[in-house]
Amino acid sequence: MSAQRDGDSSRKGSSAQAASMPNSPKLTVSRPPSPGFSMDPGSPMGLGDCDPNIMDSFKPIETNMSYDVPMDKPYIVNPPPQDRPVRLYCDGIYDLVHYGHMRALEQAKKSFPNVYLLVGMCNDEDTHTRKGKTVLTENERYESMRHCRWVDEIITDAPWIVTQEFMDEHEASSDAFAACTCRQSHIADHTTNMLRRIDYVCHDDLPYASAESDDVYAFVKAQGRFLPTQRTDGVSTSDLITRIVRDYDKYLRRNLERGMSPKELNISFLKEQELNLQKHVSGIREQIKKNFQGTREDLVGELEDLKAELRHTKLFWEDRRQDFVRGFSSMFGSQVGKIFGRKRREIANGSGDYGSSKRVRQAESSGSLNSGSE
Repeated sequence: MSAQRDGDSSRKGSSAQAASMPNSPKLTVSRPPSPGFSMDPGSPMGLGDCDPNIMDSFKPIETNMSYDVPMDKPYIVNPPPQDRPVRLYCDGIYDLVHYGHMRALEQAKKSFPNVYLLVGMCNDEDTHTRKGKTVLTENERYESMRHCRWVDEIITDAPWIVTQEFMDEHEASSDAFAACTCRQSHIADHTTNMLRRIDYVCHDDLPYASAESDDVYAFVKAQGRFLPTQRTDGVSTSDLITRIVRDYDKYLRRNLERGMSPKELNISFLKEQELNLQKHVSGIREQIKKNFQGTREDLVGELEDLKAELRHTKLFWEDRRQDFVRGFSSMFGSQVGKIFGRKRREIANGSGDYGSSKRVRQAESSGSLNSGSE
């Protein structure tokens, strides 16, 4: 119990000290080290109810228990301080916060054994001017980030691009603090400044261009104060908005069914009727799908009966065909033979009705010609 009280008192002290920092709005307080990753449904990653194939693509991020920094980068990364929490800074808009944001922040939080993570969030004015309209307002975005377990402090109205001036505001010299022999109040001011230092700016290390620079983090990299994180592919706020726009009618129908009015959804009367028709068609399709199994079985049964009947009919006629041929031959064979025999003889001799009539027509034609010449 004493250990717990000591921990509580230390956290209260940290919170009080953080609240006294000027120009740094404290929307959260320092937290103890995060517990280990668990796969239960209430785990921080929320993966407990996912299938194993999905969980394999979201493997937990282990905390780096050393103070080693990346050595394989084209820029130098300074060694971190080990006598105090390493202060890392992540910046962004964080609209419609998703697991890609959370994993980036988790990587930063677990970069070293003892990390104090600051998150800078841009206001609506800068965001709407430079990137476009957001779904959430700035206060909604701040409040959403406040509930992230990896974040220790939120800096509101953060600059759109990390600047040297911003870094200088969070800079202090530990040598100056050690050499200070001023009064206690001045020492407290130096302590505050040292605690406000940003050791590293965290982001994935792809170059991010802007109107001001080809890589907005170039100067931070040059100072050895850039710590890279790994970007999570396959998810972004733009992707989420695209999903909503792609299924726009489905979400409209859902909200209408939940009681929202067309006016609240900013749709016309014709659009409402179109959505009602789509709902009716969807209902018919669902009904067909539900009854498809029984209907299919009935059709299969009828087809099998038809096939059996056709097979029976085929066998019947195959058995009777010889009898029919023999009966036909016995009844009409001699007459048919006489008829075809006479025709063959007429054709062979050039005689017959056809030949006689042809000769008669030729004779009449020649007679008319002779009379005309006389």
